[in-house]
Amino acid sequence: MKIVKKIRKKRRKLIRRFFKSPIKKRLAQYSKTHPRFRKCWKKILYTKRRIYYWWRGLGVTPDEKTVVFNSFNGKTYGCSPKAVYEYMLTQDEFKDWTFIWAFKNAKKHRFLEENPNTIVVKQTARVYERKLIRAKYWITNYRVPDHVWPQKDQVYVQCWHGTPLKRLGYDLETSENAIDSIADIRKKYAMDAEKFNYILSPSGFASEKFTSAWNLKETKMEDKVMEIGYPRNDFLINHTQEDIRMIKEKLEIPEDKKVILYAPTWRDNQHEAGTGFTYDLNVNFDALRQELGDEYVILFRVHYLVASKFSFDDYEGFIYNVSNYDDINHLYLIADLLITDYSSVFFDYGILKKPMLFYMYDLEDYKDSIRGFYFGIDKLPGKIITKEEELPDAIRDSIDNFVYDDKYREFNETFSKREDGQASRRFVDWVFRGEKG
Repeated sequence: MKIVKKIRKKRRKLIRRFFKSPIKKRLAQYSKTHPRFRKCWKKILYTKRRIYYWWRGLGVTPDEKTVVFNSFNGKTYGCSPKAVYEYMLTQDEFKDWTFIWAFKNAKKHRFLEENPNTIVVKQTARVYERKLIRAKYWITNYRVPDHVWPQKDQVYVQCWHGTPLKRLGYDLETSENAIDSIADIRKKYAMDAEKFNYILSPSGFASEKFTSAWNLKETKMEDKVMEIGYPRNDFLINHTQEDIRMIKEKLEIPEDKKVILYAPTWRDNQHEAGTGFTYDLNVNFDALRQELGDEYVILFRVHYLVASKFSFDDYEGFIYNVSNYDDINHLYLIADLLITDYSSVFFDYGILKKPMLFYMYDLEDYKDSIRGFYFGIDKLPGKIITKEEELPDAIRDSIDNFVYDDKYREFNETFSKREDGQASRRFVDWVFRGEKG
């Protein structure tokens, strides 16, 4: 039986490699320049997958004590799903529950199966969808596939993955997205809103924006917003100095170096058919090493949507590529400075009351053409620069002359007021114990 399974698995791999993948790439390239074809092709794929999903769920009753977790579409073990899962492991009432984690790279995360009642699966449609169908609860920070719909007695919690600076969904007024039009994006958000039971929010600001982005007020679904703080940020509140020491040791960061975390976001208009979203660095690392190499190291983390592969072999000992490191919270803790652009990472990093710097080399284009912002960038608690040559001096100044001032304090009061280290407990109270508050 095992031999038959191996043969089938190998056959599927060969079909994907030499048949499915090349065809998908060509169709993707063609659809980028032929909107009508793209629309028709999407409908065909949706119908086919929807039928498959319906067929897999025939006669299945979801198990009341099974939870499926997913973080960033199976790419990492992190964010709020991780925090909720780890909290549930500490609670006696869930000792006989089953916890399922789905990953693109299941082998990398097999260590989770050392935990009680935990199963790790590879995120393929065949396996993942069957697990979703059989589980009462879905906990994810990313949209489930379009064709996947929960049954009436299932509970889908949309944890999302950050407080938004960039406009989302129904709030988009202009967009240069290389894949979807504004109408397509809004349709996705409307579909997601119909599916989820709750959407997690860390603040009044986020609740307001999520309500408008998912069009919850117009559809009378405002009660789906769960404003309790982000469970993932509990660790930022409750960490110890020993945690910081162990993370630095794991990443082999020299104790005598200051740590810069560079975490830029993706660009909607940078995309390659068959590959995914790409990213242009727009940073002269040679110049930075010359200026800062004796005193600093850089942790480079690309956005999870970006498919670009970066090699920093020539910068060994100065640049550490941490794009595949699961939990960004660990990187926040060991960083002396965060450099970002429009990524939501700065909202969480701000909880630590440490310096941050905003390198926005394409500010005018991004603000006016690509996405647009929810608020004026003058509220950001850090220096904003647009020219690459300003980076070395701005880095030194941001660290050496940092002050946690009234502007920074007001920023945290607006965006992180509910972050008190207890969000995981409130999440479990709300979703699993029926105690809302």
